[in-house]
Amino acid sequence: MRLKARHPKTKRDLLNMKTSILWIVPVLILLQLGIEEVESKKYQRCELTRVLVENYNFDKTFISNWICLVEHESYLDTTKVTKKGNESKNYGLFQINNRDYCTEGRKGGQCNMKCEDFSNDDISDDIACARMIQEREGFKYWKGWDRFCRNPQNLPNLRVACNLRSLSPLRSARGFITG
Repeated sequence: MRLKARHPKTKRDLLNMKTSILWIVPVLILLQLGIEEVESKKYQRCELTRVLVENYNFDKTFISNWICLVEHESYLDTTKVTKKGNESKNYGLFQINNRDYCTEGRKGGQCNMKCEDFSNDDISDDIACARMIQEREGFKYWKGWDRFCRNPQNLPNLRVACNLRSLSPLRSARGFITG
């Protein structure tokens, strides 16, 4: 027994089919345009310590401050975005604010960065901006550091926990690897 394809019987049926197609096509196009793969990374304490020291030449003297800061700002999550009460947002591992240091949707701010670029697993741009902020404003820029890490007794003991003494910057043929 052969099944016949259902053909519209009335103008109304035909109109309903056209309307459905007119809705489906734009939705599919919007879905396709809206799909942007963002790779995320949730670090462990010692893993991030190793990456910062070996790949980005962070000074071991201050690494406990950086790790404490990141633990309290983003919980070591590169995709963290926090909406603030003042209508601004903080982005990424270092929770960089869009009021001064980046711009949503395009490059801008004092770091000349697109804020959304701080919310992926490539932390090189986050690090460049965070270092600039720290040089200009100190660690006190970050509320998480100010509240939880200011007292040196609260800093993680990375020397013991992560065997910090064994870590040293990796060298490439042209010096330190920066990315």
